[in-house]
Formats: sequence, structure tokens, C-alpha cells
Amino acid sequence: MASSTKRPRPDASDRDPLAAAADTASADTAAAGTAPVADAAADTVADAAGPTVPAPASEPAAASATPATPAVPHVRVAVIGSGFGGIGAGVRLRRAGITDFVILERADSVGGTWRDNSYPGCACDVPSHLYSFSFAPNPDWPRSFSGQPDIRAYLEKVTDVFGIRPHLRFNAEVTEARWEADRTRWRITTTAGQWTADAVVSAAGPLADPQIPDLPGLDSFTGKVFHSSRWDHEFDLAGKRVAMVGTGASAAQIIPNIQPKVGRLTVFQRTPAWVLPRRDRVISEAEKWLHSRVPVTAKLRRGALFALRELQVDAFVRRPGLLKLVQQLAERHIAQSVTDPALRARLTPDYRIGCKRILLSNTYYPALAAANTEVVSAGLREVRGSTLVAADGSEHEVDAIVFGTGFHVTDMPIGARVFGANGTSLAEEWKDGMEALRGSTVHGFPNLFFVIGPNTGLGNNSMILMIESQLNYLVDALTTLGSVGATAMQPTVRAQRHWNLELQHRMDRTVWTTGGCRSWYLDSSGKNTVLWPGSTTSFRRATRKVDLAEYELIMRTAPATRGAATPEEALA
Repeated sequence: MASSTKRPRPDASDRDPLAAAADTASADTAAAGTAPVADAAADTVADAAGPTVPAPASEPAAASATPATPAVPHVRVAVIGSGFGGIGAGVRLRRAGITDFVILERADSVGGTWRDNSYPGCACDVPSHLYSFSFAPNPDWPRSFSGQPDIRAYLEKVTDVFGIRPHLRFNAEVTEARWEADRTRWRITTTAGQWTADAVVSAAGPLADPQIPDLPGLDSFTGKVFHSSRWDHEFDLAGKRVAMVGTGASAAQIIPNIQPKVGRLTVFQRTPAWVLPRRDRVISEAEKWLHSRVPVTAKLRRGALFALRELQVDAFVRRPGLLKLVQQLAERHIAQSVTDPALRARLTPDYRIGCKRILLSNTYYPALAAANTEVVSAGLREVRGSTLVAADGSEHEVDAIVFGTGFHVTDMPIGARVFGANGTSLAEEWKDGMEALRGSTVHGFPNLFFVIGPNTGLGNNSMILMIESQLNYLVDALTTLGSVGATAMQPTVRAQRHWNLELQHRMDRTVWTTGGCRSWYLDSSGKNTVLWPGSTTSFRRATRKVDLAEYELIMRTAPATRGAATPEEALA
């Protein structure tokens, strides 16, 4: 808990707003308790950093002939991943007075998808002042849509200012998380050792593991191959014949940035995307000064951005016909950018706008219309040496292949590594499609909480708003367990099923279902297990408090020593 003696503070006009938020929160931790974050339109700078703590102590080891053998460390909470979800979880846990936790990260730094994706032109398509934590405002965003380096630097700063770094364990990829029913805890195995925990928070995220198609002959390709999220900065594309496979959000940023440098660019397009102009600009020094000295102006800006996007929700989820005007703007954009009628026809989608992710770019179409670019209106079928064969039979000689083919979203790899109460993996549990209660918990997997779980994605707003809502739910669940004297909780079959039946019923009216396209939002059976069919405000209401009527409570069955690991267990 924070000390009752407040340290002197410099004048507010000289302070970093993010650091000031952390200091204010730290001093108010005891009073803040577990109060929920305010609604997104009126977010306040009130989260607490809490005290910096040393690494969690190990479990007491049982008497043994080999007392030097280290015991397995036990924590109250183990968080998987250190992107926005994992770092946000750390801040919220500390705000609630829960400091006994670790954040397990497979890489050597924080950042998640904003660490992994460093391709040329990588940037966010959500305005910067909305794509940030409500408790950590940043008045120094350089652009209205900031780039990957700035977003990654923001996450590093949040990590430091809010005292999260002592909880981080880098190069600790989770290879297995298994529920031990006899001790009512999780045992987590990583590449850096084992931990046990009362609860696990999966913040691995859906955009973490790249998906590369299994193409005949790809292994024998004589040139360079890499995915957009694993960009090879050592490989010089200048003058090379380069194939870009895919035309999604990453490709729309990569293509304009590499087209002027390469000798020849071949773009394999299975399905064209709708593209709208990108209203990006440099944020002036005057704006930065104003947001820094008068923080309420930044809050008003954030609130306006939020409200504008919330007003769009109805068109996506209930009345797709309202998107007709937006589609006309996209048609005008392509007409103004592409003069060749044949190319324009190949780049014009035949489905309703919004069915697939809408792209924002002012440079994508000009790059596709450039003299050194060829758009192949077919997917890549096979590879023969240095020759790529498209689904339409055309052949193309290239020196390098860049895959912009997305991620394992509907089949998250973490699912194969998590085993629940009956020993079944989460992947097996989800073989017919991902499901969770309120996007956060799954029956059969006690005290497993998701950040960006099933059906929590957005098609038109900031995912940080959804993350903060799920963190509210997580903290309320953990504090509720303590208040009722239980050790673990899992949703009832009935509650989870009812939630998902209602959710899928609402999904039937959305543009993602009725728009006439096939997108990465859908799993192999055509079920949308990714997006939330409602507003962020409605999701925040749905996750504000845990409803115990939806849960089965589990009492601790392990000894009073909190399930101390023996040396034999530590070596297991």
C-alpha cells in the first residue's frame, strides 16, 4: 500500500502527465481500492501504480534430502504476454493492491504486436489519443495516427512509470499451463522455468502468431521468405523482384513503402479491400503544449474521438444499409486514385463495405498503379524454384516473398498449451469454435481470464477500450473471490452457453455476416468468433461486475501451506 506521507511534487506545469498520473494514483491506492474505471467517454487519470516490489517469494519447500533444490515460485496471478493487455493487467492489479504477480513474456522486451510488427510504414489505424490507456494520457503523440516506434515507446514508458518492470520475466515462453485440481492452482511451465499461480491471465493476444499458408514448393524457394510481423531488416529489397502475398491492413502499409525501392513488385490479391482516405497529420507543438498544460483538453479530444466511433456502431451491427454513403466515399477514393479502368475494376470489391476490415491509406492505390507494380487477381497456388504460380495459372519470377497473410486468430496457439480441470486442452474445447463468458472466462478452466478473448474484437474503435473493460472484470473477479472466501471460479455451462447463443443471434444482423464476404473474422465453419456485435459502452456495462449467479465457486483443497512444491515437483 502507498505510504500516508506524501512526497513534495514539482509544479504541475513542469511534470510529465503520464508520470503525474502514476504519482497521483500511487498516493491514492489505498483509497482507490477496486473502483471501476469510468466509462470510456469520460475516462479519468486515476489508476494507481502501487509500490515497487521484489520478485515473488518461492513456495516453502517440504523437508528433503536435497534442501538446495529450489522450490517452484508461487504467485497469486501469472500474466501471459506484455503487450497492451499484459501491461494494462499489471497496472490494474497493482491498483487493486495485488502485487504478487508475474508477467511472462516470450521475447526480450515488452510491446506485443507493436514490438513484433516493425515492417516499413507500420502504424495504427486508430487515432493516437484514443489508442492509449485512459490512466496514462500521452500529450506528446507526434501524429494523429502514430507509427509503430512511437506506440512501442509509449508502452515502454508506461511499464517504467507504473512500476511494472520488476514483475516482468523475459524469454519465458509459456509451453504449458495446467490446472491442478487437487491444489486448486495453475502450474505454468515456461522456457525459463516453472511457476504456480492461483490465477492465470492470458494476454497473449490474437495478433501474436503469424500464419503462413502451406504452399507446395515453398520450402524449396531459392530466395528470401518472411512474414510481415517478422520483418527481415537485414535483407535489402532495393532493386529486387518482390512478391507481396495478401492485401490486408499490413500489406496496405508495406506496399507504398517498398514500391519505390524494389525493381518489380508483384501483389497477389485474392480479395480486394475497401480503402478510405487516411486523415493523418502532424500534431502541432501548440497542441502538445495545450494537452500537457491543460490535461482536460486531451480528455475532451479523446471523448470526441470515442463518441464519433460509437455513433458508427449501429451501421455495422444492426443497419448495414447505412454504410452505403461510406461505400460511396470509398468508390470516389479509388476513382480519383486509379485512372486505369481495368486495374480499378480489379481493385473494386464486390461485397458491402465493412464486411472485411476497412483500410485507411492515401498511398496504397498510387503504389498499386505504379509502373513497376503488377496486381495478380488471384491467390498464390504453388512455388517452383524462384517461380510463383498463381491460382489463375500465371507465373512470376521473384527474388523475395513477403507474406501479409495475417495471424492465427480463430485458432489461437495458446489454446493448445492450456489444460483445464479434466485435462482437456483449450484447443480441444474450442474445436467447434471459440467461446467464453463475456469474452473473459471458460467453463472447465477455473481462474483463467482472457484479455482480448473470444468475440471482443472491434471493427471501428480502439481495442484499448475493450482491454480496460476486461481488466475491470478481472480485478472484480479476484476481489470477489477473496470477499466470499472462495479460491477459484469458473462459468457455469448454462451461463456460457446462454451468453454465446445471444451473441451469435445478434451477429446474424451484422455487416460481417450479411456483407457477402469471407474474412479472417470467421472460423472454418463460418462462425464469427472474433468480433463484438455491439458498442464498447455496452461491453463495458457487461463486464463492469462479476455476476456470481453465472459462476461455480471452488474452495481450496490443498494444505494450508498453499500447496508448497516439493523438490521432486520442482524437477518435474
